Amino acid sequence: MSNPSARKLNNGLNHTPRKRFGQNFLHDQGIIQRIIDEVAPQPGQHLLEIGPGQGALTGHLASVGTRLDCIELDRDLAQFLVGRHANDTHVTIHQQDILKFPIESLEPTPHSLRVIGNLPYNISTPVLFHLLRHHASIDDMVFMLQLEVVQRMAAGVGDKNYGRLGLMLQYFCEIEHLFNVPSAAFTPQPKVSSAIVRLRPHRVMPLQARSVDTLQTVIRTAFNQRRKTLRNSLKTLVSDALFATLPIDASQRPENLSLADYVLVSDAIYDEAQR
Repeated sequence: MSNPSARKLNNGLNHTPRKRFGQNFLHDQGIIQRIIDEVAPQPGQHLLEIGPGQGALTGHLASVGTRLDCIELDRDLAQFLVGRHANDTHVTIHQQDILKFPIESLEPTPHSLRVIGNLPYNISTPVLFHLLRHHASIDDMVFMLQLEVVQRMAAGVGDKNYGRLGLMLQYFCEIEHLFNVPSAAFTPQPKVSSAIVRLRPHRVMPLQARSVDTLQTVIRTAFNQRRKTLRNSLKTLVSDALFATLPIDASQRPENLSLADYVLVSDAIYDEAQR
């Protein structure tokens, strides 16, 4: 008996979406065209597609004739894409895990990579932070993500979705929530809503923490106990004496501080540790 969730690929391969890879394949041509319009690939650019799957976007990206590297973990799908693009010398398919893929092996020049992808929702946050380690090589990133994740990424001070993810991504990038995507646009249909988001790494950092590691620690510690006041949630990192030197009300909750405030706290902790 055939599997109703299996989709026949152009080369005759029947592929059943694999849950362990978080596979949901985009098939809505209207949504596909909207994504391509937002990416607007141009000749001479270097494109990196993460999780091309059955190639819903890949053919459109390849048609521009510019350099296209695709990273696909699923061996069957990678082989399918290799066959489909056998005559496209500017397209390279890498059968690898993006979390282990060395971005530097693509030899990108500063701000040259344009990254596109329908990221598996179960690993989207690790993938984003993996890519941010190479932010100086990236021009922009356009991703399909879980709507809730996009809302967290773009949230501002006081928003219920404001937290560690948004703060750290906004430290490195400008975030733009482009549009939402209905579940019916996929096979199989995911149980969550999706959205398209653009991240554009800052060419000049608007804020520069003395230690990004310290900044991450401060933000993570604060939001691990987001219902507590800053004085209580950060008591293992910031003494009352140090708080007294900062223009910040320690009785506030973590969601009331801006990214600039967190950089200020982080720098104070770092400077104190260096004395």
